[in-house]
Amino acid sequence: MAGHIHIPMFPLTLLPLPGELVPLHIFEPRYKELLHDVESEDITFGIYFNHSINIEKIGALMKLESIIKRYPSGESDIIVRCIDIFKLDTLFRTFNARPYPGGDAHLTEEEAMLIPSQGLYDLFSEYMVLRNIKNHFTAFDHYQIANELALDVHERYELLTATVDNKEKFLKGQLRFQLHILKQEEQSKSVFHLN
Repeated sequence: MAGHIHIPMFPLTLLPLPGELVPLHIFEPRYKELLHDVESEDITFGIYFNHSINIEKIGALMKLESIIKRYPSGESDIIVRCIDIFKLDTLFRTFNARPYPGGDAHLTEEEAMLIPSQGLYDLFSEYMVLRNIKNHFTAFDHYQIANELALDVHERYELLTATVDNKEKFLKGQLRFQLHILKQEEQSKSVFHLN
């Protein structure tokens, strides 16, 4: 995907990363209508990162994966997948005469795989071994690594607004910190004895 887009928007205080699956509970009437349109027309929509730190005006382009549950009230539990990152140009109160917001944005083309260096790959492999995660991909991109690290919104924002080189440095720092914690936990197990 490339270029400018005009899409429905769902402003939220979360910031999905490319490839991430996100559960959402849809309950407001305008977003029930958005879900109907997304489902019936098979369109993408944006989750605009509605947070004070978002000076870059970024958001996530989302695709409906599945509807988990529909309630008699019309509410729904859904799963959506982040397929790209955008920068918002203009946010509109309504979208094409629909009651939900919309916006004009341009894609940052984050869907392109960012292959990690050997150093980052080795750190991530060590992390996965220490976490006892055996069923994983043999090749990773930056966002698959980031999705395993449970980053908070500030860390996600830092990652998404970084240059490619700084993305690599950021992920290495996160992995080194997590590895340190995991190794400390392993060491503490040998100190304490169960009675």
